[in-house]
Amino acid sequence: MPSRYPYGETVRILRTGASPGRDARGQPLPGPDESFDLQGCVVTPRAETPQVGGDQQQARDTVIVGWTVYVPAPQKAQTRLPLRTTDKAKIRGVACDITGEPGDWGRSPFTGTRGPVQFAADRVTG
Repeated sequence: MPSRYPYGETVRILRTGASPGRDARGQPLPGPDESFDLQGCVVTPRAETPQVGGDQQQARDTVIVGWTVYVPAPQKAQTRLPLRTTDKAKIRGVACDITGEPGDWGRSPFTGTRGPVQFAADRVTG
């Protein structure tokens, strides 16, 4: 598995740091911006197929709900990709929620190389 995909995209991870305290009304103050870029990612559309004959299937078969992002393996063998389920991602200019826990493909038993880390990103609506 390559350490970086040559024609991959840059995905921005949007993260706000821990709150430094509370304002006069007791509301938490926003933390510092801790956003960072993931370069060389593979971004694929993720579809949701409505149940056949169900209420959602009205003249359409597939709805694109977001993307699956494959992040190249970290350069160092012991480095883990620092993604959190509370992060957001900006993909192709669209803000997305990271859905579920990121999946680490681990090390290949055939080649010994690290695989990518993948995560689901859903478009933010509403």
